[in-house]
Amino acid sequence: MSLSEQEIIRREKLQKLTEMGINAFPADEYKITDTTKSIKNDFAEGKSVKIAGRLMSRRIQGKASFAELQDSEGRIQVYFNRDEICTGEDKTLYNEVYKHLLDIGDIIGVEGELFKTQVGEMTVMVKNFTLLTKALRPLPQPRTDENGVTHDAFNDPELRYRQRYVDLTVNPHVKEIFVKRTKLFNAMREFFNNAGYFEVETPILQAIPGGAAARPFITHHNALDIPLYMRIANELYLKRLIVGGFDGVYEFSKNFRNEGMDRTHNPEFTAMEIYVAYKDYNWMMDFTEKLLEFCAVSVNGTSESQFGEHTINWKAPYPRVSMTEAIQKFTGFDITGKTEDELRDFAKSIGIEVDETMGKGKLIDEIFGEKCEGNFIQPTFITDYPIEMSPLTKKHRSKEGLTERFELMVCGKEIANAYSELNDPIDQRERFESQMALSERGDDEAMFIDQDFLRALEYGMPPTSGLGIGMDRLIMFLTNNASIQEVLFFPQMRPEKAVPKVELNEDDKIIIEILEKNGGEMSLAEVKTQSQFSGKKWDKTSKNLTKLNVVKVEKTDDDLLMKLV
Repeated sequence: MSLSEQEIIRREKLQKLTEMGINAFPADEYKITDTTKSIKNDFAEGKSVKIAGRLMSRRIQGKASFAELQDSEGRIQVYFNRDEICTGEDKTLYNEVYKHLLDIGDIIGVEGELFKTQVGEMTVMVKNFTLLTKALRPLPQPRTDENGVTHDAFNDPELRYRQRYVDLTVNPHVKEIFVKRTKLFNAMREFFNNAGYFEVETPILQAIPGGAAARPFITHHNALDIPLYMRIANELYLKRLIVGGFDGVYEFSKNFRNEGMDRTHNPEFTAMEIYVAYKDYNWMMDFTEKLLEFCAVSVNGTSESQFGEHTINWKAPYPRVSMTEAIQKFTGFDITGKTEDELRDFAKSIGIEVDETMGKGKLIDEIFGEKCEGNFIQPTFITDYPIEMSPLTKKHRSKEGLTERFELMVCGKEIANAYSELNDPIDQRERFESQMALSERGDDEAMFIDQDFLRALEYGMPPTSGLGIGMDRLIMFLTNNASIQEVLFFPQMRPEKAVPKVELNEDDKIIIEILEKNGGEMSLAEVKTQSQFSGKKWDKTSKNLTKLNVVKVEKTDDDLLMKLV
């Protein structure tokens, strides 16, 4: 393992602490009486407190020192005075342990009394402290200069997502996103429970991945010698429970889809699905808009939230626009009664990439996604989807070729999907068979046939309306985050590149950064141009990187390429 100079020094300090008989990782419970928040809320001069947290800054001035301690609820100033801590002749605890063997990032317990400094800052006068954990890696230390400019901020998105533990430590405001996320889940639970609906759990490993059109992750169960799939949705299991006699069931489910990643998609995500017997999609629209207004107020204290340049108003009611009307409005094309070939030709004519594997449903979905979706900023219900797009939905009671389905659009993105659920087992079997035909044509997102689900429907499922909400996407809109990675503690990341165990100078790092920004390889001449190095500096740096086996140069037919190794 390659260690930096700082890491080596910290390990040496750890050794010295051990030699002094101080356990840097004690097992004993450390009983705290207060937090930084409770101290500030209920401050009393002279009150004895016992707190614990991470040492975040120090200003040592001889026999006294001001420091900052951070716990889960904030920061507070602590004052270390040698004669207060070491009341006898032995001053080792302050002179050696505190001054020389503690570091920023160490976790300590502090016993002391509260007082206010001359400038009125709430402070803990330390009477005794205990080392609870020695930090062997230094934390990034953002600092703000006299002009208000922050230097060395820990703000690189990739680093922040990979090392969320560091992000939460040095950027404590990030925690507020996740506090609001939990508030959202709690509010939704409260709304459903008050309505009399029942929270359940259904299988994550499924023999048949059903309930959505998506590519599943596949695994193998050794004991049963069968393939199993990570669930793409929990819909079919929740409907089985409606068949079993529950009037309303809901679940916050971890779903998995083996698809691309971008700012609004993660292969592992959280959905909420709810199914209510004896209801239809019209009732569900009313229910959904009331639910989201309640959630917005619970999370932010108001029915409005800011998202980029848009102020979203979550107050019910929301406009309702049919899929056919939306496409006609933004493309001038009426999809009613059109054949697959007509839809494909129209999609091509407006510059949408399509292929022969796409059926009518997917073609309409592509047209809507490309030309319409982005226009709906305020919460808007898109209703009455074509039957080909909705294999689990009831046919529309009065409009031929359509289904009783809606999606809720916000800022050009879908955050909720709902149906009057199909409960006719014969119709359902035919829809599944149509999906299988698409699968045979090469559509790897087409649905499987779930024979057990069809058997459940044959026993009889009451008229039911179901709703699914993407929880990650919803919290993005409620916290003004354009990237799904910001609202997940640990988003999926590409494998971390091995860091070369070599000492690189600043010039070396510039070349590496240029290559990384361009996918790890580019024309050697272009790298040289972008570096803005003199001829002499370029020769020296490129030779050094090649010698260290950090980069290599390859000749192609018409160019020289520089690549990261």
